[in-house]
Amino acid sequence: MSEVYAARRTRLRERCNAGGSAAALVTRPANVRYLAGAAPRGAVLLLGKREDLLVCQSPPDDRPHEGRPDEALRVRVLPQPAGDPAVAAAGLAHAQGADSLAVEEPHLTVARPRALASVAPRLRLADLGTAVEQLRLVKDEEEISCLRIGAEIADQALGELLESILVGRTERHLALELERRLVDHGADGPAFPTSVATGPNSGRRGHRPTDRRVEEGDFLSVCLGAAYRGYRCEIGRTFVIGTSPADWEIQLYDLVFAAQRAGREALMPGAAYRDVDRAARQVLDSAGFSEGLQPLTGHGVGLEIDEDPQLAPAAMGKLDACVPVTVEPGVHLPGRGGVRIDDTLVVRPEADGGPELLTITTKELLAL
Repeated sequence: MSEVYAARRTRLRERCNAGGSAAALVTRPANVRYLAGAAPRGAVLLLGKREDLLVCQSPPDDRPHEGRPDEALRVRVLPQPAGDPAVAAAGLAHAQGADSLAVEEPHLTVARPRALASVAPRLRLADLGTAVEQLRLVKDEEEISCLRIGAEIADQALGELLESILVGRTERHLALELERRLVDHGADGPAFPTSVATGPNSGRRGHRPTDRRVEEGDFLSVCLGAAYRGYRCEIGRTFVIGTSPADWEIQLYDLVFAAQRAGREALMPGAAYRDVDRAARQVLDSAGFSEGLQPLTGHGVGLEIDEDPQLAPAAMGKLDACVPVTVEPGVHLPGRGGVRIDDTLVVRPEADGGPELLTITTKELLAL
């Protein structure tokens, strides 16, 4: 992997040099991990004029799920009591002869630029913008493999839960059990807080589990994800508890399923982000559910659970091959409940079989 990290840093350096910056300071943890292989707590990455350095407050852990620093990258551990690694890195950039430093401005506190200037007053600061995030957009096959394994773990955890007794258990209890099962099957941990929603809570995006107990006839919607070697995926499904679903439940489920299928089928290299959103959204709009729909149909995943691209009505840009995204339309009827169906897929050209579905738990409306 060392050559992979080196190539990523080279691409970023080329962008910085083209913008007139001789060095770059990366402080956002996911970006540090992408370029360095690991992101110890508080660590920053300096792409220096003469040497690249991972600057840390303490030595990196050697645990696989935390990542391991690129062996070709020198690690600089600050003496105790450790100061701010970003400030130390700015001083090192100045010592290497850099006269300009590209920084991730949105990730810097108000006080940090003043602190950087105090150690290197002649160092001109420029905004790195979203240069690293743009590099992260298209995943290589190693990254996709991590997402694929994470999806398998999430499918396993969800499948085992569906085989257990659910009636009478609380949303909170079920969410905790799912997260335990993720770890049991090899995940670093949950990719995000697991959502379990029952009855009138079902179908809500980002619902926080409560002490409401599962009842016969409820819709049960679950959204979970596994983190594996830092990469995060997502799956969401909706079921009916105990009895055959009512007519309104079948109709609502079929509608959301059709919207989700339309969104999945629109995933192809060159497709506009907003066109993917429109493909799913218009199915729900045409059925009279234009009010109260969630602001986006899906989003990118990777080292963070919510990355670019955003599949939303006003989103600008087009999909590339090897970009992993979610497709997750949903409808919530206040006081009654609703349906969410959520998959993680990788955009692939039609010649390669079209979008690759990573989360494969059935989307049939099951009565549990």
